[in-house]
Amino acid sequence: MTSVLAPLPVLLPLLGAAAALLTSGHPRSQRILSIAVLTAVLAVSVTLLLIADADGATSVAVGGWPVPLGIVLVVDRLSALMLVVASTVALGVLVFAVGQGAADGQEDTPLSIFHPTFLVLVAGVSNAFLAGDLFNLYVGFEILLMASYVLLTLGGTAPRIRGGITYVIVSLTSSLVFLAAIGLVYAATGTVNMADLAVRLGELPEGTQVLLQSMLLIAFGIKAAVFPLSAWLPDSYPTAPAPVTAVFAGLLTKVGVYAIIRTQTLLFPDGALDDLLMWAALATMLVGILGAVAQTDLRRLLSFTLVSHIGYMVFGIALGTTAGLAGAVFYVAHHIAIQTTLFLVAGLVERQGGTTSVDKLGGLARRSPLLAVLFFVPAMNLAGIPPLSGFIGKLGLLHAGVAEGSSMAMALVVGGVVTSLLTLLAIARVWTRAFWRPPTQAPADDTAAAAAADAGSGGGSTPDGGPSGNGGPSPDGDGTGSPFQAAWRRHTRVATAAEPDLPPAAASTRALRPLPATMVAATAGLAAVTVALTGLAGPLYGIADRAAEDLLDRTPYISTVLGPEETP
Repeated sequence: MTSVLAPLPVLLPLLGAAAALLTSGHPRSQRILSIAVLTAVLAVSVTLLLIADADGATSVAVGGWPVPLGIVLVVDRLSALMLVVASTVALGVLVFAVGQGAADGQEDTPLSIFHPTFLVLVAGVSNAFLAGDLFNLYVGFEILLMASYVLLTLGGTAPRIRGGITYVIVSLTSSLVFLAAIGLVYAATGTVNMADLAVRLGELPEGTQVLLQSMLLIAFGIKAAVFPLSAWLPDSYPTAPAPVTAVFAGLLTKVGVYAIIRTQTLLFPDGALDDLLMWAALATMLVGILGAVAQTDLRRLLSFTLVSHIGYMVFGIALGTTAGLAGAVFYVAHHIAIQTTLFLVAGLVERQGGTTSVDKLGGLARRSPLLAVLFFVPAMNLAGIPPLSGFIGKLGLLHAGVAEGSSMAMALVVGGVVTSLLTLLAIARVWTRAFWRPPTQAPADDTAAAAAADAGSGGGSTPDGGPSGNGGPSPDGDGTGSPFQAAWRRHTRVATAAEPDLPPAAASTRALRPLPATMVAATAGLAAVTVALTGLAGPLYGIADRAAEDLLDRTPYISTVLGPEETP
């Protein structure tokens, strides 16, 4: 059964993308098709996870080519779990994007372009999780990266193009390093099949192994945004449309983390660079969270917390123990859902308040209590407040660090606690400024200002029913206009700073529009998933623990791909 199901998480989105292109002139059909495809991918992924957890790893030789010559797809507990979480958040983001496109008349997410590109992105992510050889892993990265270039620049505004250029340059650099590493690996061993490499790499000189490991770590470290290779992320992600930013933050960096887990445990089990990874994990946590604390824009703050919490995952990988890897696997699954949800909430905040600058927001809890709840629950989960899944994941990692007992591990434990506290501080600042304090400018004032501006430019009446002005000098003769006009100018600066591609009147109207039900429902659904992670933490952590045991043993993976007779 697995041989039939394993290719589907890649094949279904690709076929769906082709069908979405053919139906580009029928938006409703395109939406239904895309959602149906991702629903099917989610169902297949859950089935694969149940099979992998019950029966162990399985592999499929695509095209009937003998191993290790052909393409091999491997389904084990780790890859199946990643498929389930990835397809869940991808489906939620797609529903959010459908709601945004319907509400905005496709101005921010052109449906004819968005749907096929989004499905290709999902296919690339799935291929990377299932890849059984380094070159197919590279192909998976390139598929998702090519799709991400298109998604990142949707709308063609100047900030999005600038962010896209940075992202493209960094991604191409990491891809070139990865491709060069693949060439060196093949030259040294004669294979790129990961199960075969697990047998052959141990026969190479130690210096050659360290060189190959270093190149792969650099390539994957850039993709995963591990410090000092993370500076590109906060400048690239916040410029994209809300659904694109959410899926990027939730998935793309985690594919890099997955690649680090897979190669470190399968190809380089001796832990030659574990100390370097520990230092990188500590620096990633602290530098990222210090950057988050300094931010006043919600999207940039979340981008820095994304970088910071990658450090927790690298921490678990660097420990190289069953407990450390189990904590890392659990935290990857948790963080995909949490980070995606928070970026969708940031999109709703921008829609409700006209900006994501927390200094220019206020009173959101009173104006939209549901939005406040949707932010509060995943934000507390991100900060690690007990008994939520963020607390469980961090506790598992810290316990693994204490059990390891080295001075570097204890430094990482302290760094993890400090990072968690600073995350709570950053989240609390957003809550108090954007949600809890009185609004800096009430919606009624915005409406009055807009009416005054219209009156000043084209006649009509003022909000209080009197005759409109002509937009000339104020009664005081200072040339600044009426108080309403001054308020309008202040509001225009706030709105256009958030969305420079919108005219002032459109920005004001955008800030006052009610939140579309579909967008809220999609965000609420993913928020419910983050809560479910707490309720299902026991079974989920059990899967993560069994996955960690398989990763350290290596035998299940190698024997599944090469056969028991080839297992060392």
